[in-house]
Amino acid sequence: MQDITIDYALRATWQAVTKMYNEEARKFNSTMAVGFTLLSIDPKTGTPSTALGPKMGMEATSLSRILKSMEEKGLIERRPNPNDGRGVLIHLTAFGLEKRKDSKDVVLRFNDVVKAHVPTEKLNTFFEVTEIINKLISEKKIY
Repeated sequence: MQDITIDYALRATWQAVTKMYNEEARKFNSTMAVGFTLLSIDPKTGTPSTALGPKMGMEATSLSRILKSMEEKGLIERRPNPNDGRGVLIHLTAFGLEKRKDSKDVVLRFNDVVKAHVPTEKLNTFFEVTEIINKLISEKKIY
């Protein structure tokens, strides 16, 4: 096997996962980004719009476009935040809750299939490695 860099393996794998999720989302007339957003919104209490971007690791402008599209499709509604008069909470509609379940089922199937093919010890090592990489980046020990 030819030597590959760690970042290449991460990027290529994530691109394959993204493509797979988008192909599956298309069956539901959706996208991976919409599914990810549905899963990031608290289904009971809603989520402050200002907290959603950082929670998802997205820029505000990209998230604004997704939220606008989701609102037009009847997946979400914006309500005033009772704890902050200037803020807005993003709530799932009944249709949004239904589509959230679809998204959750897709993610859980992916996890189940991977777990069925990768021994627990190797999965634990994978998670340890990703945790170390994230820590090195957050502590600015690389650059």
